[in-house]
Amino acid sequence: MQLKKYTDYGLRVLMYLAAKEDNERVTIDELSGIFNVPRNHLNKVVHQLGKEGLIETRRGKNGGFLLAVDPADVRLDQVIRRLEGDEYWIDCHKPECAIFPVCELKSLINQGKETFYNFLSNYTLASLLKHESEIRELWGTPIQVTVDKD
Repeated sequence: MQLKKYTDYGLRVLMYLAAKEDNERVTIDELSGIFNVPRNHLNKVVHQLGKEGLIETRRGKNGGFLLAVDPADVRLDQVIRRLEGDEYWIDCHKPECAIFPVCELKSLINQGKETFYNFLSNYTLASLLKHESEIRELWGTPIQVTVDKD
């Protein structure tokens, strides 16, 4: 099982915002440089995080975004479900599987998925910030790699 890059970027954005020392707004360009991720990917993620109420966004000259919730209130299972779309991990209908009526695979996989989410329900965004000062220090130096600025 592998999380989508979209979810990975969303978690990174939330961690970055939670580790910020001040209430200074962050821009897509700043995140693009820090994470070495194209702007257009981050725009989509930031838009959804804003719709979910996890970040506050503002357009214009003094625009940007910041964390809108307490990191201790952001459960990882809920964030990942929202970003992943909580889709089935096995699709027995595209293409249609001949053994679908008697197959146990989908049931086992779904139980594993729920076990995964139940485990993550014990952790919050704050749980990811045990080394907050080191995180800030490491993210304070953007990666010097050119990215597509689409």
